[in-house]
Amino acid sequence: MTEIDFLNLWHQAMMIGLIVFVALSLITFLIYNIRVASISDYKIKHDFINASEIKWLKRVVLIFGIGIACLINLYDSDINEVGVWFGVRIFISIAGATMIYYSASLILEYYYPTRLSRKLRKWRYMPRLNPKNGAKMRLLTEVEEDVHLDEGMKAEENIFSIDYDVWIDDQTKEVKIEKYQGHLLALECHNCGFYTMRVKREEIMERNEAGEPTMLLKHYECSYCKNVRATQFPISRKQADDYRKEKGPAKRVHKDIEGVKIEILNAITGRHSYEFQTLDQAQKFLEEYDSKS
Repeated sequence: MTEIDFLNLWHQAMMIGLIVFVALSLITFLIYNIRVASISDYKIKHDFINASEIKWLKRVVLIFGIGIACLINLYDSDINEVGVWFGVRIFISIAGATMIYYSASLILEYYYPTRLSRKLRKWRYMPRLNPKNGAKMRLLTEVEEDVHLDEGMKAEENIFSIDYDVWIDDQTKEVKIEKYQGHLLALECHNCGFYTMRVKREEIMERNEAGEPTMLLKHYECSYCKNVRATQFPISRKQADDYRKEKGPAKRVHKDIEGVKIEILNAITGRHSYEFQTLDQAQKFLEEYDSKS
């Protein structure tokens, strides 16, 4: 085989590769969206998107990057001899594909979670239907839902490791409980602005006379800029009966609020920072807060 024959075969292979890999990236993207659309249960759809979307998009970018590498190898295809330029072109094509994948991965890892969070909230709070009669179910507030949670569930919610949504059909009293991670994605880092602040470790800071924990300290670290912070969380000891006795209108769920931060400056103990997922949790903390703690 002469150099010209090899180059002609190489260019044909790169042209076919360009078409195949670009088409494959589009097909992969479509397959993912079809899989999402085929899931009718909103909770299952939410969990699938949360666990899979970024992984699937990285696959799409990887396949597309290989197609771009094939495109770069078509540059200056009228040269009829193999030389240093051939090796240089291969190197540039690999570097180009790597740069595309690396840049896209950074965007998907650090910027895209903000958009993904909004998508997840959409499916999490999409009105549920009672499978038995098709009636629309109502999402209970933090105060209302505690009646339907057992002691273990309430303990998980008290330290914000797990969050439960309780939906009820007011006509039949049918109840549906859905389980979510306390923070579906990483928190926003106040230093770099990315949603890359994750819990590294937890420790009990205070206990009452009976030895039960009353204050939890969570240590966070940003996986991007390595910024660290610690936040204290009060551990409520209320029981379900306590909430049954509470009177007054139930508070509305604020779906557009992703978190509440409270900073208290105490002349004796200094500054304390507290973060909560909902207004109800923050309000409950303020009502129970002891300024001497």
